[in-house]
Amino acid sequence: MPKYTLSVNGQTMTAEVDEDTPLLWVLRDHLNLLGTKFGCGVAQCGACTVHMNGNAIRSCVLPISAVSDNEIVTIEGLSKTGDHPLQIAWEENDVSQCGYCQAGQIMAAAALLSRNPTPSDEDIDRSMTNICRCGTHVRIRKAIHSASEKI
Repeated sequence: MPKYTLSVNGQTMTAEVDEDTPLLWVLRDHLNLLGTKFGCGVAQCGACTVHMNGNAIRSCVLPISAVSDNEIVTIEGLSKTGDHPLQIAWEENDVSQCGYCQAGQIMAAAALLSRNPTPSDEDIDRSMTNICRCGTHVRIRKAIHSASEKI
C-alpha cells in the first residue's frame, strides 16, 4: 500500500492506504479526526465538507491520491479553541438541532466568507448546498450574516 504525506490543519501527517481511499476515511479512520462526518457517500449532502486550499470540497468522493501537496483543513483546524466567528455565531443563533451536518455546514460557510465577507441571502443560498435534515437553513443563514459582521 502506498504511503501518503498530507498537510492537515497545519501539520504533516501520514497514512498508508489504498490510492482510491476517500479523504474522508483517511481523516476519520487513519488520522483520528472525527469532526468530518459521513452522510451520503456521493457528495450530495455535505456532511463531509472540508477545505482544500481554502475551497470547500466533499471529502467522501475525493480519493487520497488526488490530494497530493494540497492543504487540508477540517473542522478541528478551523479554530483550536472553538472561537471562530462562525462557531460562535452557530451557538448564538442556536443553529444545531441534531448537529450531525453542522461541521460540514460551518466549513462550507467559512469557505463562502473567505471569498465573500459580506454575502447576501442569495449568495448564501447559492453557496450553501449542504443538506440539513432538521431544516435549520434559516438559522444557518442568520449565523453566517452574524459571523460576517465579526470577521
